[in-house]
Amino acid sequence: MKQFMDKEFLLSTETAQNLFHKYAETTPVLDYHCHIAPKEIAEDRKFENITQVWLGGDHYKWRQMRSNGIDEYYITGDATDREKFQKWAETLEKAIGNPLYHWSHLELQRYFGYTGALNGETAEEVWNLCNKKLQEDSMSVRNIIRQSNVKLICTTDDPIDSLEWHKVIAEDEEFDVQVLPAWRPDKAMNIEKPDYLDYLKKLEEVSQREIKTFEDLKEALKVRMEHFASYGCRASDHALEFVMYRPVSDEELEQIFAKRMRGELVSKEEELKYKTAFMLFVGREYHKRGWAMQLHYGCKRDNNILRYQELGPDTGYDCINNYAPSSEMADFLNALNQTDELPKTIIYSLNPNDNAAIGTILGCFQDQSAVGKVQQGSAWWFNDHKTGMTEQMTSLANLGLLGNFIGMLTDSRSFLSYTRHEYFRRILCEMIGNWVENGEYPADEQRLGKMIADISYNNAVNYFGFDLPLTYEK
Repeated sequence: MKQFMDKEFLLSTETAQNLFHKYAETTPVLDYHCHIAPKEIAEDRKFENITQVWLGGDHYKWRQMRSNGIDEYYITGDATDREKFQKWAETLEKAIGNPLYHWSHLELQRYFGYTGALNGETAEEVWNLCNKKLQEDSMSVRNIIRQSNVKLICTTDDPIDSLEWHKVIAEDEEFDVQVLPAWRPDKAMNIEKPDYLDYLKKLEEVSQREIKTFEDLKEALKVRMEHFASYGCRASDHALEFVMYRPVSDEELEQIFAKRMRGELVSKEEELKYKTAFMLFVGREYHKRGWAMQLHYGCKRDNNILRYQELGPDTGYDCINNYAPSSEMADFLNALNQTDELPKTIIYSLNPNDNAAIGTILGCFQDQSAVGKVQQGSAWWFNDHKTGMTEQMTSLANLGLLGNFIGMLTDSRSFLSYTRHEYFRRILCEMIGNWVENGEYPADEQRLGKMIADISYNNAVNYFGFDLPLTYEK
């Protein structure tokens, strides 16, 4: 029997172990998509206790606590941090097979030196150990990033954001990790939302452009894109119900926009036509700027209306949406490609059933302008577990070139989540190791080692064009 999460965790073959320890383990981390707050990096925040690090805003954990019948008082309510941690520990011991079990214990091992198992009985011991460690200067936000071997972070930022904290970080010569903004214009696109007009007023203020027409909106967004570009932005990100393609004439588009500007609601078909035009516009702008376009889709949000009204969005009540026509996504990409304005594009579906469809679409739009120009993004959200990652990478390998894959990202709000890169790399090395041991690929260590380093780090550096040194240790 193997020891619990020892140094060969998830690595069952000699090849897998060699690839991980020699080529993956010490490779730097490039976290090109996350939701951490740049303010906390700028201020070098220190956390008072492990509950603040683990349970504050983490709807992954909140869902499991609810599944364990825990009262909301101990999840998002007014219970003490110690009480909340106890309830999480009592939940975690039941989470066999869940990535949260692995992530939590990787974090305990790497950042706190705890190699035991967290459960209801050990909660007090772990609580005291972690809280004592968190008081050390080594556990400030910046030092957590440093010890995690992170070289660059892309946050997620709205067009109206001032990016003032990115400025503070960039001007601090004592902190050598790049923290760049990523453009997330969902609020400018979501014409159906009740607060859409209020948002446009804020966009008018920061862009100093009056917005009365869709053409005006485009000009305001261009101003903000230039602002983001001045801070080193190299990527955008979009949260979509699905990647739609409902073409619309310029005249009809302006009619739809004018209707909403009058305070009227738009129909679902009008919404989709407007969003198609919006996405085509920003896609062309990304192409001009050399930005990558990330498309996250396939989520049905805020399903529990009772809880949504009580707690708001992003509190653990989302699910996979089965409706995502791949034909429309292909048509959308084709519309940009027809005029040679398709930017580098990364496609993420929350539904694992879309893996093959994405894999076949990728091959339709690759060209010489960039290696792996159209990518399938790493297994996302409900899929970033051992099975989901293995299935996503296997499908990508079957239908495309796994060696050009740009690898893992945290997509997290926690500064301890960098161990997810280790988790991913272990799964990657195990999968490739098994293929080699089974005679499906030569035991060519030089090529295999380079492939592991590339997928873990180098491919993303090259893809986004970040100013970072490449790494490959023989």
